[in-house]
Amino acid sequence: MKSLRSFLLTGVSVFLLGNQVAVAGGSTTICNSSECVEKSNPWVWSSYAQTRYPIVLAHGTAGFSRIGPLDYWYQIPQDLARHGADVFITQVASFENSEVRGEQLLQQVQEVIAITGAQKVNLIGHSQGALSVRYVAGVAPDLVASVTSVSGVNTGSPVADLVDEIAFSEGGQALQLGPILSSVVDGFFTLVGGLSGEAFEQDSLATLASLTTEGAAQFNARFPAGMPAANDPCGEGAAEVNGIRYYSWGGTRVLTNIADILDAPLGLTSLAFQGEPNDGLVGRCSSHLGDVIRDNYRMNHLDSVNQVIGLTYLFETNPKTVFRTHANRLKRAGL
Repeated sequence: MKSLRSFLLTGVSVFLLGNQVAVAGGSTTICNSSECVEKSNPWVWSSYAQTRYPIVLAHGTAGFSRIGPLDYWYQIPQDLARHGADVFITQVASFENSEVRGEQLLQQVQEVIAITGAQKVNLIGHSQGALSVRYVAGVAPDLVASVTSVSGVNTGSPVADLVDEIAFSEGGQALQLGPILSSVVDGFFTLVGGLSGEAFEQDSLATLASLTTEGAAQFNARFPAGMPAANDPCGEGAAEVNGIRYYSWGGTRVLTNIADILDAPLGLTSLAFQGEPNDGLVGRCSSHLGDVIRDNYRMNHLDSVNQVIGLTYLFETNPKTVFRTHANRLKRAGL
């Protein structure tokens, strides 16, 4: 019995030691315009998500890195780190045009590379964050191994078109609400930025212009890599451009969890799509970029980043699993 116990203890020790060596890393780090601060490492379970290059997450419109216990990518960075990934959570202006946000992200990517000594990073952007990561890949391709769009508003959103039309309608008795609403939004998200450790200037009107169909078309003319061909707008784009791999996924179910208070507002905004499959803010085809992993997850726009607080559709793959599987995809691709 004693020898059996020793044998088992030795086996467990060897396994844990080997696992620890295999998954060196597995950290989460929060970056802003001035610094990157590493959070305590979670218990590392495996090397399944241990990519060659660090994973950098870029939030979308109205986003932030973390406020108190709540992070934008709810539990996703921690899950990736538990499976061996080095994850950097960035923060740019919650509201700005895509080029300005892209420049802010580029500065943080350069900081990540300086900290880690890595040659490149794997960029993952959600919503307008997809445009931010595409910008970085376009202006600094030598720093980027892969670009992944998650529910990316790559060809604009009918919701932005509708808001733009209503807020700035002219003639008749229509009230031009744009300047009034934008000042309220900008002030509120300046406060949000301060609570999450950042003080970027906010410009919601610039964001709105970037997310309209016209604004997105102008952006795509400058940064076309990975976009589907004009004659096949709902097809796939080039999977690799300038040595950078391009991926995307998105969802098409709006109402997913009765306990989620933001499902109802997304149900209203989904009416702007006039029957086109969408996630409440982004159409199925607009989410396409490069290698389309899947464009019809039963997820709405917030479910794709495991919000609100993990209240997603019970009969669909957990968002954390989707990200973890993608990290393994990047790992197997040598990225």
